[in-house]
Amino acid sequence: MAELLTYFAVRDKYELHLILYGIKREIFYDINKNVIIHKPPFKFNNNFRLFFTFRTLLYLRKEIKNIKPDSILSFGELWNSFVLLATIGLRSNIYISDRCNPQKKYKIFNSILRKMLYKKATGIIAQTNKAAAVYKELFKNNNISVIGNPIREIKQNGIKKENIVLTVGRLIETKHHDLLIKMFLNSAPPDWKLIIVGDDAQKQKNKIKLERLIYELNAKERVFLIGTQKNIDEFYLRSKIFAFTSSSEGFPNVIGEAQAAGLPVISFDCIAGPSDLIEDGKNGFLIPLFEQKMFEDKLRLLISDENLRERLGNSAKETIKKFSVSAIGDKFEKFILTNAYSSN
Repeated sequence: MAELLTYFAVRDKYELHLILYGIKREIFYDINKNVIIHKPPFKFNNNFRLFFTFRTLLYLRKEIKNIKPDSILSFGELWNSFVLLATIGLRSNIYISDRCNPQKKYKIFNSILRKMLYKKATGIIAQTNKAAAVYKELFKNNNISVIGNPIREIKQNGIKKENIVLTVGRLIETKHHDLLIKMFLNSAPPDWKLIIVGDDAQKQKNKIKLERLIYELNAKERVFLIGTQKNIDEFYLRSKIFAFTSSSEGFPNVIGEAQAAGLPVISFDCIAGPSDLIEDGKNGFLIPLFEQKMFEDKLRLLISDENLRERLGNSAKETIKKFSVSAIGDKFEKFILTNAYSSN
């Protein structure tokens, strides 16, 4: 969302508004100064969740009525239903996009809401072809466009490469960092390190479990949990390999960012996303889900063959250009804005 806002802001063609209405209204990424930011004038008290959810719904509707936007763009499989509820009866064009595994299971109430409301959206943006096929069948909405995520350019700045295998992602169970740690230790020589960027999420408290595993495997000098990092580009540029062991994705930006930095990527071929970014053997390796031995063999191969790493990494840097911010921004503009003006 931040990348798209910047793309539209620098074109000086649109008036842009960003409404932050979740429980936390923190801004992690830099937002262009031309973007008008809106936040509720009250804190969300989770002890009175129902009341504050309804209050937030009314706030969102009021802000949208005041802004009178030509188009509304909503990200998030649960938030989309919230936005569609808040805009019932309003005339704005509403475009929605889920940002997760298209086969994700939801609680009954959320599933019913999605089936009722998604078909009323002006359009649906799917991140992958797989997601588009699922959504067309599920939501009976024929205006679906497949648009991947914008991947920003990562410029080389002379940082020296180190013997590092890097992974980036929240410390949640579906990322399978515990399996990655074991596979790394089985595959990499002693002078290589595994760096895991990311922190606890979804109240799972996996950091403690991973720290315990690292201690039990006597790997404190080789495996590092470094939490959330603002200067993530430095880690991409210092590393030689990017490894990804997630079993559930929508469109993994971190794979694209690693490729933009010229890294060969080895990833499980989960639903959905990695196969849209990785061409097996050309710019990285796709491994069938949980095929541990094959993952270890390919990781071992990448570690031992510098020429292979360089060839795959250079290819990755070229192929990821189709997801550049300008290319993806142009697709969003045509779908959510050009259509909006023509319909008005």
